Amino acid sequence: MKIGVLSIQGGVSEHIKHLKALDVEPVEVKFSSDLEALDGLILPGGESTAISRILKERNMLNILRNKILSGLPVWGTCAGMILLSKELEDTSVFNIGVMDIKVRRNAYGNQLDSFETHDVILDISDNPIPLVFIRAPFIVEVGDTVEILLKISGNIVAAKQNNMLATSFHPELTNNLEFHKYFLKMCKEEFFSH
Repeated sequence: MKIGVLSIQGGVSEHIKHLKALDVEPVEVKFSSDLEALDGLILPGGESTAISRILKERNMLNILRNKILSGLPVWGTCAGMILLSKELEDTSVFNIGVMDIKVRRNAYGNQLDSFETHDVILDISDNPIPLVFIRAPFIVEVGDTVEILLKISGNIVAAKQNNMLATSFHPELTNNLEFHKYFLKMCKEEFFSH
């Protein structure tokens, strides 16, 4: 199984480490040509404005949009969630615009307002898993076909829509592999449905 990690900026190596721990072949995605023959794609956390600008410069936004709308499983963490969203409260990002969610950037404030908590997410694991929030966004509105996976203090921080998964937090910054396992399961289901 080959899982791409968008490798422009941000938490790339951490996702790659988790994928290798699960015996999956990670592929660093820097250009459109790197998107061929992938079973899934992770859009890591980082600086959403910088990532989106480079995607636009490399003419990758439409290609990514078409691949995802054609069924490529995708998981956006933090900045990746911002890139997936159809709508942003702040519009300084060129987003891919595929997931029917509206996102508030830096919803938890600046770097100093970063925090970690533990929660049970029934679809993912029966045990509490660590959730790391760093200048995190959250979802303020969802469309009818979006499944909310987790709310914290009334704010939506994890959601799924068809082949798309979005989290405000960073599972790659913990030693817990449950979220990566869940995404790989999504990738397998999509693979076998074709």
